Amino acid sequence: MNDVARLAGVSIKTVSRVVNDEPGVHPSTAERVLAAIDQLGFRRNLSARNLRRGSSTGTIGLVLEDVGNPFYSGVTRAVEEIARLRGRQVISGSSDEDPGRERELALEFCSRRVDGLLIVPAGLQHSYLVPEMRAGTPVVFLDRPAGDVVADTVLVDNIGGTVEAVTHLAAHGHRRIAFLGDAPDIFTANERLRGYREGCVRAGIGYHEELVAMGPHDESSVATTLQRLQSLREPATAIVAGNNRITVHILRSLAGTTERPALVGFDDFELADLLSPPVTVIAHDASALGKAATDLLFARLDGDNSPPRRVVLPVRLVPRGSGEVHA
Repeated sequence: MNDVARLAGVSIKTVSRVVNDEPGVHPSTAERVLAAIDQLGFRRNLSARNLRRGSSTGTIGLVLEDVGNPFYSGVTRAVEEIARLRGRQVISGSSDEDPGRERELALEFCSRRVDGLLIVPAGLQHSYLVPEMRAGTPVVFLDRPAGDVVADTVLVDNIGGTVEAVTHLAAHGHRRIAFLGDAPDIFTANERLRGYREGCVRAGIGYHEELVAMGPHDESSVATTLQRLQSLREPATAIVAGNNRITVHILRSLAGTTERPALVGFDDFELADLLSPPVTVIAHDASALGKAATDLLFARLDGDNSPPRRVVLPVRLVPRGSGEVHA
């Protein structure tokens, strides 16, 4: 402010009035001050100004598993659209399934005085957020619940989705249905495994441990798993993939093969409908997940003090061809 006042030939008080949009400054003087600010390359620190006034910093924090995953890109887009309509900016980061990184990001955002937090949890311990929550920072967990705190949570119907996938494949004559899932300590992976087990029981085909391969998975591990499943005395004739990335790894491993198992993937993904055969999926709307979580966050910011909510969004089977191959 000293530099601006000196260049514009005005007092520091006049500069303060201009940058804070206060009355009592002649338009020509205000123009001189703004020109000096531009010339010196300064920008107003809106967060600092809002903190002095005890008001919003105009930001919300978003902690994701991996911003490079198309699913979470859809979540992020929905969060940003609602935040923009509410006059907020979104700052985000990826935890890479590392609880330490999740904590680091969440606390860094809190140190920047975000108005609220949206978190896809990587771990099961979230008591580190209790002081922030008690201080009035609303926190909403999405895609997975918090481990040891009671907070607003928005999920999808993971169990119901894999039950439907198994039921669909069984209806096409499959009795040997395999499941490839993510690491079992991940909430969504464990819930989808539960749904697979339940689906097998409902379909009357039984649950067989040899048909299950939990991750984490990469292209190499998926290829090895597929070879093992095909070499069994009774090979798997169908597969349920636990997420979009596993589905893609399966498709790459099967590329060029003539006999393919039926396939249903959890999570839709781009171009799935254009492959040969098109991929049958259990679809859920990533943008709906982001929207529901962000709407809940802003309800808290608007003063909603009702007990924490748990919202479960529906999923749907999208039959396209890969899951309709008969045994």
